[in-house]
Amino acid sequence: MKKNRKETFRQNWNMYKRKPGSLIMLILILLSVAVTIGVLLLLIGYILINGIPNIKPELFAWEFSTDNMSMMPAIVSTVYMTALSLLMAVPIGIFSAIHLTEYAKKSSKLVKVIRTTTETLSGIPSIVYGLFGYLMFVITLGWSYSLIAGAVTLSIMILPLIIRTTEEALMSVPDSYREGSFGLGAGKLYTVFRLILPCAVPGILAGVILAIGRIVGESAALIFTAGTVAQVPGSIFDSARTLSVHMYALLSEGLYTEEAYATAVVLLVLVIGINALSSFIAKKLATR
Repeated sequence: MKKNRKETFRQNWNMYKRKPGSLIMLILILLSVAVTIGVLLLLIGYILINGIPNIKPELFAWEFSTDNMSMMPAIVSTVYMTALSLLMAVPIGIFSAIHLTEYAKKSSKLVKVIRTTTETLSGIPSIVYGLFGYLMFVITLGWSYSLIAGAVTLSIMILPLIIRTTEEALMSVPDSYREGSFGLGAGKLYTVFRLILPCAVPGILAGVILAIGRIVGESAALIFTAGTVAQVPGSIFDSARTLSVHMYALLSEGLYTEEAYATAVVLLVLVIGINALSSFIAKKLATR
């Protein structure tokens, strides 16, 4: 084993001697990896060091008040917001991607326009979605600052992401699967939903995980649509404050910095937990 490693090292070293540019690229890649990991660890460490000592039982009280500055209503509102947004965006995004990939003509100009538009919408700042949601849902439709206004705005915001990731996942399935299914007499609908879609589930879930991260960490769009009322919403037409908005509100007031750090820790743990659970589910489905 050691001999193989030494031989591999010698071969690589000789190659780098013949091609110094490869060695420079390797060093740059390793430096980039080190900087990325270092910045990530620095941010996580900063949040944990400043936030963990400030986590107190009163921060998890069910009712919010100026005495406890509880984040529990924000946690519940975050779960509601995430569930509602995914409930609206995921089915539309997946079915749209299925149509673009499996049913629409590859050379269709409309398909090219839709894909270009989808990629463009992915790069629009969230504040623009927030202003659109405010004008459309809060003002025009008269929903006021509400959970449903925020959820619809976020579903529109994450829809391009889900469509593009689902398209890539479907296109990664080999064409031989489709040809074999058609050769056995299966129809288009059966092939797509019983063969192609299950194979693409891990890739689709990866897009959903990214969408969840964007929903949980969003604040700009929700300030204009869901509002900042710190209470558990009784219905979808009640105002709601998510964890990211709650943290922003605490920091903007300048009086509750310690509680804001504690909220950042809970938000970090929530995002990591959701991503870990989603990855676990994706691996289980991929194994099946």
